[in-house]
Amino acid sequence: MNKNRLEAFSDGVLAIIITIMVLEIKLPGAANWNTLVQVFPVLLSYLLSFIYIGIYWNNHHHLIHSVNRVNGKILWANLHLLFWLSLVPLATRWTGENNFACMTMGLSDLYY
Repeated sequence: MNKNRLEAFSDGVLAIIITIMVLEIKLPGAANWNTLVQVFPVLLSYLLSFIYIGIYWNNHHHLIHSVNRVNGKILWANLHLLFWLSLVPLATRWTGENNFACMTMGLSDLYY
């Protein structure tokens, strides 16, 4: 199989993931700073996720260019990676809408 097809498919999936993340951002109703501050956790969550996806895209790009031939194992490994990356929009929305609440919980709060 030609590695260009694998790279194009992966680029497309990552582009869709980023598009889903940005479409999940709800705009504030009013045009003032107070409403923008309320949306800040969502924007921060999007920014961090965008950087995370960008790092994976960059590493994937360099990895594919070092490959000479694509076989079934590489295809399945690539699909495995893309599956887990496709869950990033879910995590992005969850952390943004909950104002990173899980990060302020203590370890003992997870068991009760």
